[in-house]
Amino acid sequence: MMPKLLLQAAAAVADRRWYGSGGRRGYLPLRHPPHVAPGRFTACLLAVAAVTTTFALALTLHRPDLSSAAAYAASPRGGGGAGYAVVINTWKRYDLLRRSVAHYSGCGGVDAVHVVWSEPEEPTEELRGSVLNCSDGGGAGVRFVINAEDSLNNRFRPIQGLTTDAIFSVDDDLIVPCSTLRFAFAVWQSAPSAMVGFVPRMHWLADPGSNAKEYRYGSWWSVWWTGTYSMVLSKASFFHRQYLDLYTNRMLPSIRDYVNENRNCEDIAMSFLVANVTGSPPIWVQGRIFEIGSSGISSLKGHDLQRSKCLNTFSAMYGHMPLVATRVKAVDSRTSWFW
Repeated sequence: MMPKLLLQAAAAVADRRWYGSGGRRGYLPLRHPPHVAPGRFTACLLAVAAVTTTFALALTLHRPDLSSAAAYAASPRGGGGAGYAVVINTWKRYDLLRRSVAHYSGCGGVDAVHVVWSEPEEPTEELRGSVLNCSDGGGAGVRFVINAEDSLNNRFRPIQGLTTDAIFSVDDDLIVPCSTLRFAFAVWQSAPSAMVGFVPRMHWLADPGSNAKEYRYGSWWSVWWTGTYSMVLSKASFFHRQYLDLYTNRMLPSIRDYVNENRNCEDIAMSFLVANVTGSPPIWVQGRIFEIGSSGISSLKGHDLQRSKCLNTFSAMYGHMPLVATRVKAVDSRTSWFW
């Protein structure tokens, strides 16, 4: 009861703070909300560890009114629908795809599994059959989402027939245990406007003492060392389905063009979008995830340099840096000795 009351109080504080400037909510705020001391929380569902955490959560739990841009459908309970949809992005790794579909279709709470297909040729009947059969035995239904062109932006295209507000976006080579996924979904339900995920990253000023706002990409090691992050990557994260429409139909087309030309950074683009809409940081869920593949864009030489270029290009396109840094993280105390 206490965590629930604290979360409600935090959300109320956030609403008052947002309405405190002219009585209006902006769809694309040009300034961050006032700086709030970072905090930390942990719970079986979601517990607030300290007063500083409560105020940090006030930003995360803010539910902006996006009706002027797209009908934001988050319900007062923190997200409509009885469960969530799993959206798997795949590319020519059929064994990994079958393993992923078999796993996620069997997790409780999964309403459906959607496989985003962007290869030049449509999946063969043999592959379709082998993938669809992975969900036999009462698991969630599986369907292919076929795209006409090869683009990393396809993973964020609106999907017809979604019946849940919550989407879990995941790469075909990542397995998140069902119990961990269930906990992360509970966190998302408490903050449905936020991105909630397992892979945190950070943006840093290249030269904090300089007037030039040049940024560099901070990989996992910088997050581990400082405890600070400003993004959770879409390779394993929850977000509201309305962000699919915002990304595809409302976001600057030049950003999608940049992703197509460079074949990188669609996840950073989504992080920018959500931060720009909410003015708030994402939520990192600390939990074990398993990589079952060994190849991908992130394994290529010069990856971090390319990501730094994306940060600077996107911030220039937005006219400011929307990402918000935080040290808040969600920890399931049932499975962790150290919070």
